[in-house]
Amino acid sequence: MARSDFPILGIGCSAGGLEALDALLGGAPADSGMAFVIVQHLDPEHVSTLPELLQRSTGMQVIEAGEGVRIEPNHVYVIPPNKDLSLLHGVLHLLDPLEKRGLRLPIDFFLRTLADDCRERAIGAILSGMGSDGMLGLGAIKEKGGLTLAQTPADARASSMPDSAIQSGVVDIIAPADEMVSRILAYLHRRPLPADRTPESAEQSALDQIIVLLRNRSGNDLSLYKPSTLHRRIERRLALIQMDGIAAYVTYLRNNPQELDLLFKEVLIGVTSFFRDPAVWAFLSDIALPALLARLPDHYTLRAWVPACSTGEEAYSLAIVFKEVIERLKPDRHITLQIYATDLDGDAIDKARKACYPVNIAADLSPERLARRFIAEDGGYQVDRNVREMVIFAPQNVISDPPFTRIDILCCRNLLIYFGQALQKKVLPLFHYALKPGGILVLGSAETTGEFTNLFAPLDKKTHVFKRIDQDTRSPWLSFPTRSTANHPEAASGRPDYRDSIEYLTDQLIQQRFSPAAVLVNGDGDILYISGKTGKYLEPAAGKVNINIHAMARDGLRDALCSAIRKARHNAGPIYLEGLQVENDGRTLMVDVTVQGVDEPEPLRGRVLVVFTDVKKPAGGRRKRLPPLSDREAELLLELNQLREQLRINQEEMQASVEEARSANEELQVTNEELTTSKEELQSMNEELQTINAELQSKVDDLTWARNDMTNLLNSTEIATVFLDNEMKLRRFTTHATHLFKLIPKDVGRPLSDIVTDLDYPHLQDDAMAVLTTLVFSEKEVGTRDGRWYRVRIMPYRTQDNVIDGVVVTFIDITAIKQFEARLHS
Repeated sequence: MARSDFPILGIGCSAGGLEALDALLGGAPADSGMAFVIVQHLDPEHVSTLPELLQRSTGMQVIEAGEGVRIEPNHVYVIPPNKDLSLLHGVLHLLDPLEKRGLRLPIDFFLRTLADDCRERAIGAILSGMGSDGMLGLGAIKEKGGLTLAQTPADARASSMPDSAIQSGVVDIIAPADEMVSRILAYLHRRPLPADRTPESAEQSALDQIIVLLRNRSGNDLSLYKPSTLHRRIERRLALIQMDGIAAYVTYLRNNPQELDLLFKEVLIGVTSFFRDPAVWAFLSDIALPALLARLPDHYTLRAWVPACSTGEEAYSLAIVFKEVIERLKPDRHITLQIYATDLDGDAIDKARKACYPVNIAADLSPERLARRFIAEDGGYQVDRNVREMVIFAPQNVISDPPFTRIDILCCRNLLIYFGQALQKKVLPLFHYALKPGGILVLGSAETTGEFTNLFAPLDKKTHVFKRIDQDTRSPWLSFPTRSTANHPEAASGRPDYRDSIEYLTDQLIQQRFSPAAVLVNGDGDILYISGKTGKYLEPAAGKVNINIHAMARDGLRDALCSAIRKARHNAGPIYLEGLQVENDGRTLMVDVTVQGVDEPEPLRGRVLVVFTDVKKPAGGRRKRLPPLSDREAELLLELNQLREQLRINQEEMQASVEEARSANEELQVTNEELTTSKEELQSMNEELQTINAELQSKVDDLTWARNDMTNLLNSTEIATVFLDNEMKLRRFTTHATHLFKLIPKDVGRPLSDIVTDLDYPHLQDDAMAVLTTLVFSEKEVGTRDGRWYRVRIMPYRTQDNVIDGVVVTFIDITAIKQFEARLHS
């Protein structure tokens, strides 16, 4: 493996992490070919000994990360205290943290830089710890095609961090710490093939079968997605479940529906964040939105559509930016924004509706936004109610469901990059149709409008923000495949190209300029085709996407249309509804509606055509005079007015109560936020203390072993030894010293002069003080009262820092030598 192409494993841990790290590194071969970078929550004021402690668990070199250090394979790098760690072009960089104490997310910070720098080579693992740090970092790695792991919660001493990562849905492998490296190496051995590789014919056939299985399972057709995207996601699943061959995977999918669900979510790649790509939001806030607001009347309601919204961060970001712009520029104009946010993934929509996010989002939000637009709650934040009410979430397939209409802002980022060219050519004109003239289209950083330069003009090329051009070169009849027609290719195969025909172009011109708005529906009212601009009469209903005319009809049309469509299915002639009044943006419009059953051509038989024709209101002087009211009618009218007045008073009283409750709630919210902040700081300090405690416990264990070794060594030499401090008080003694002094364990700390001894050595303490003063060791031969002899050696006691801290007195038994000398003399 080339040195520039080796995988890098970023490991995040906190409380209980030392034990998990020992297990992980203990299960890693010294020649794995990977580099390991460990990010642990450390006390910023405590010198960490983590590298030394971990070195005992692995044959790889463990070093503390330093500024400008280039990562090498088969090495372990450990974050130093009070630093944030990042990676750029394979080189580590250290940054000072923004906050020394309190909420810090160093794991998320590093894993995001790892994802950006290494992409598919990035691997992230979350081990034991408290909180949710690392969850967003794993999401970034997942999005870039890397591998993500979390420690099995039951295997972790503190399971909060692994649990949070698992619940976010971005974890590929859940395993005990000691099995992680073997699982990673197995994945790398069965690594996904390059995305640009052309699949063989047999593989293409299996790929088509998988698309059919996914369509049957989810109801969504992925056949027009980029083949390379689908193939790469399938290869990832093959590597994760350790299966060889896409053909065998087809059989596995048929027998395991749960794997179909996992593959479908793998293809969707539902990873997002608040205010992603800050330059885009800055452009919207400073230029695009102010320009849009400048041309709007007061009391106007803007409409926005966010397809592929995932878990809602993008939609809420748009709502927050809009509120900030309104408060900054137009606080008194009462312009509001209604956002329709849709996605294929029903689970993601459910999460978006709850609007609850982990504390990690603080890394993507300014303190002001976090304080004003979010409510702190246990374990995270919830979007403020005023922002939540601006967004309606609904499941929708942007390919097969009709679009929202009369849209002012359409934000669809990082979706088109997964579509093939044919699908992009279908979706972009659909977006053009959905937008109002001059509407704003926001695309992802790798997306463009392609060949449709006649439909969209760039407002800012750098941020990929476009403006709708008021021009339509396509047929005014737009086809919206329903679920019932999506599986019939002939329904979407298109018409013969008559665009060079004068007759066709003339028909186009007449239809665009002079034809009334119309829709074609089936017997149940499902809309099959739309002609012209029907936004004045129809609008998408809130909630789940519904393309039925009965759900989309505005007030004043719904009841009449329901009856007329039912009659038109059985009557030969048209049914006329004249002078219907329609409510539209606070205005009342008059419209005539013609409902006609269709008998021919044959493909349209059984359908119903609904045509809308605007009618001017009659002049005020021509209105018919109403007949005078009867006494009973006048009495009822008076009673009605009284009830209305009472209702108004009740509403005002209720509104006052609501305002009081809201004020009290805001005060409680401030108190709750303060408590949450204090709790986060205490939790952070607790994690740091637990880390220090683990390191200290490891040191204590080392010292215990060293003490045991020293005790056994001294006892094995049979040399009596006494340790005295600077005040000649007993600090420690060996077992053999009890043969010379009357010592018990409680004598530690007593002056040497208080201890009874058998030695005939009255100047022992004086000699010890002399050695302490002169630092010159002393050696004498001394006898005991019972005839034994000892060589007494007194030496200064030096600490590791070369500080004199007492003396060491050793007593070597030389009785046998003295007896031998006596026999020689005799």
